[in-house]
Amino acid sequence: MKEILVVYYTQSGQLFDILENILSNINSEGVNVSYHKVEPEEPYPFPWKNKRFYDAFPESFLQIPTKIHPPKEDILSKKYDLVLLGYQVWFLTPSPPINSFLKSDFAKQLLKDTPVITVIACRNMWIQAQEKTKKLLNANEAKLVGHIALVDRHINHISVITISHWMFTGRKDRKWGIFPKPGVSSQDITEATKFGAPIKSALLANDYSQLQKNLLEIDALNINPFLVLVDKRANVLFSKWANLIIKKGKPGNPKRLKWIGLFKYYLLFAIWLIAPIVFIVFLLTYLPTTKKRNREKKYYSSVSSK
Repeated sequence: MKEILVVYYTQSGQLFDILENILSNINSEGVNVSYHKVEPEEPYPFPWKNKRFYDAFPESFLQIPTKIHPPKEDILSKKYDLVLLGYQVWFLTPSPPINSFLKSDFAKQLLKDTPVITVIACRNMWIQAQEKTKKLLNANEAKLVGHIALVDRHINHISVITISHWMFTGRKDRKWGIFPKPGVSSQDITEATKFGAPIKSALLANDYSQLQKNLLEIDALNINPFLVLVDKRANVLFSKWANLIIKKGKPGNPKRLKWIGLFKYYLLFAIWLIAPIVFIVFLLTYLPTTKKRNREKKYYSSVSSK
C-alpha cells in the first residue's frame, strides 16, 4: 500500500479543488490518501477586510511563524511515500500557515527523506515564493520531486482588479459584470486531473527522476520572464518595507497602521505606474538578456535548488 499525505492551506477552497482533481487519477486500489489542512490557532478572515489584509504583510513576508494546530495522531503515526504540499502565495511568500507548518517539528517528522510535490494556486507571481519553499523543504531534509503552478492567465493589471474583488467580497464572479472571473480558470482547475497519471506512475515505480520533465510536458507551469524580473525586484523592496513596519508594533497597533497605509499606497503606485516602466526596460533589454532568461527559465522550471 502506497501512502500519500496532502498538506494544504486554502481560504476559498480553490486550491483544495485542484488537489482533489490531481488525486482523482491517483487515489485507487493500492494507494491510500490522507489529508492535513493546516489550521492557524487564530484563523485568517475570508473575505478580508482591507486594513486587515495589508496588516498581515510584515509577518507574511518576513516568514514569522504563527501558532498552528498540530496534525492528528493518525497523520503523525504514518510514514509516507509521497507528500503533496499545496500552498497559496501571500505577498510573494508562502502563506503564513504553510510557512509555519514547514518551520514546525511536525514538518521535520513528516517530510524527512520523503518525496514532495509542491502545488501552487495564485494570481501570477510565484517564483520567489517557491524558492523560499525550497529552502524550507531542504531544512526539513525533504526531497522536492515535482512542482505544479496554476495561475490566473489574465494580464497583470486585470488580475489585480479581479483578485481584489474576490478577496474583499468573497465572491468569485465578474466584477461589475464586465471583468473576467478571478483566480485560476475553471478549465485549468478541471484539467488538473491530467497531472495525476505521471505522478501515479512515479509513485508506483518509486522513481521520480523524470517526474518534473513529464509534468512540464503537460503544462504544469509557465515561466513569464517579465514576472520573474518583477518578482525579484519586488522582493527587495518588500524586504525594506516589512523590516521597517515590523518595528512599529504588533498587528493593529495604530502607529503601525499608519505605515501600513503608506505601504498600501506604495503598492498601488508600484503596480499601476512603476511596473509599466519596468516592462519598457524589460523590452529594451530583451535581446541582450536572452541567455540569462533561458538559464532562469530552465532553473525555475526545475526542482533544483541553488
